[in-house]
Amino acid sequence: MDDYIGIDVSIKETALSIRRGGQRVWRGKCVSDPKRIAQIVRKHAPSATRIVFETGPLSVWFYHALCAEGLPAICIDARHAKAALNMAANKTDANDADGLAHLAEVGFYREVRVKGFDSMLARTLVAARTKLVRIATELSNQVRGLMKTFGLIVPAGHILSGARLHMGQFWVTFNNANQRRKTDGAP
Repeated sequence: MDDYIGIDVSIKETALSIRRGGQRVWRGKCVSDPKRIAQIVRKHAPSATRIVFETGPLSVWFYHALCAEGLPAICIDARHAKAALNMAANKTDANDADGLAHLAEVGFYREVRVKGFDSMLARTLVAARTKLVRIATELSNQVRGLMKTFGLIVPAGHILSGARLHMGQFWVTFNNANQRRKTDGAP
C-alpha cells in the first residue's frame, strides 16, 4: 500500500505524519535533519509515494537532501497549503504535518519547482558579495567623513590606500587637538 508523508519543517524540530489507506499510521517529531527524517521514513513508511512539505527557508536543503536519499520529495506552495491547513481546528505543527500528508494523499497541492543546488549556491554567493560591497562602501564613506572633520581629505574610491596614508596624519592631528584641549583646561 502507498504511504503519504507530510512534513512541517521548523528550524529545530520537524513534525512528521504518515498516512496509509486514508488513515494516519504514525505521527511524531524529530530534529530538523533530512538524514534523520529519511531514517524515520524508511522505518515507518517503506513504500513512500510522496513526501510533501511547504516552501520555506529550509525547503531547498530539504528537497535536495531527501532526493539524494532516494525519497520522493515534493515541495508545495505554502500559500496554497495554508488555505487548506487553516481549516483545521487546532493549529499545531503535528496537525499541519497531518494536513500536508492528507493533501499528498488526495493530490490536492500545487508543486513548486525547486532550483538546482548549484544555481542556489551561485545566487547566495552573488548576494553575499553584493552585501559586502555595500558594507565596504558605507564604511569607506563613514571613514572619509570622519577624516574630513580633522581636515584630512581622502578622494572617493581611494579609501583603503588613502586611509592608510592619512591614518598617520589623522592620529597626529587627533593627538595635537587632544593636547591643545588639555592645555586649554577643557575636560
